[in-house]
Amino acid sequence: TQSTWGWQEGLHFDFPLYTMATAQISKKRKFVADGVFYAELNELLSRTLAEDGYSGVEVRVTPVRTEIIIRATRTREVLGEKGRRIRELTSIVQKRFNFPEGNVELFAERVANRGLCAMAQAESLRYKLLGGLAVRRACYGVLRYVMESGAKGCEVIVSGKLRAQRAKSMKFKDGYMISSGQPRLEFVDTAVRHVLLRQGVLGVKVSIMLPYDPTGKTGPKKPLPDVVTIHEPKEDEVPHSQAAKPYGVNKEEQSAEPAVTGPGAVGQGYPTY
Repeated sequence: TQSTWGWQEGLHFDFPLYTMATAQISKKRKFVADGVFYAELNELLSRTLAEDGYSGVEVRVTPVRTEIIIRATRTREVLGEKGRRIRELTSIVQKRFNFPEGNVELFAERVANRGLCAMAQAESLRYKLLGGLAVRRACYGVLRYVMESGAKGCEVIVSGKLRAQRAKSMKFKDGYMISSGQPRLEFVDTAVRHVLLRQGVLGVKVSIMLPYDPTGKTGPKKPLPDVVTIHEPKEDEVPHSQAAKPYGVNKEEQSAEPAVTGPGAVGQGYPTY
């Protein structure tokens, strides 16, 4: 078997990465191999498909084949004319990671709401800055678009030599943003990009606070742990038999009291003693 080199830390494996799920290797080596495979694949696709709104990749390993799903905002450009580009990418991935013929397949999936995808917005901001747009105008444009797409909050940080020779950092915020705990991992989508300008490199970081969505399409299914929902109290239903009786009088008492008639009766015009 041909040796496979990981791009991070010079990691070296003596087995092809497609055997990660099947080969009898230790759990530790398997997880490291999985991570290196995903990192290198993500790096390749983010550089190749940057202009086509690349928004992440998902790897599904099945007993029959390995499926790689590429998420992007412009899937037509990812597929290419008559599917030519996706076939080229499939061939590159297959040769790089020593997959057997027909054992790996690439698919393109359109991002449902690109305004809630931090990776797509970071790439958008990167191309705006490369095009010469002013930093403030570009950042406020991204911020407004994200908030209009239904996000709970957004933060854009641009750092580097913005106008003068001295490097500085500019932060743009809107809405509600959490910064710690487990909910941050579930609700906040973050992406970082580097903008190679003539005067130097700018760093761009976009963080988007996703909304709570019970369906799980636009955001996490689970609500924030500190959100308390107070429901309206239910109305007490009075049984029909109780509602018909006069208040404080039982049927037995009504039947036990004899009807008083005659001269001594109350209300007949005679005095009572």
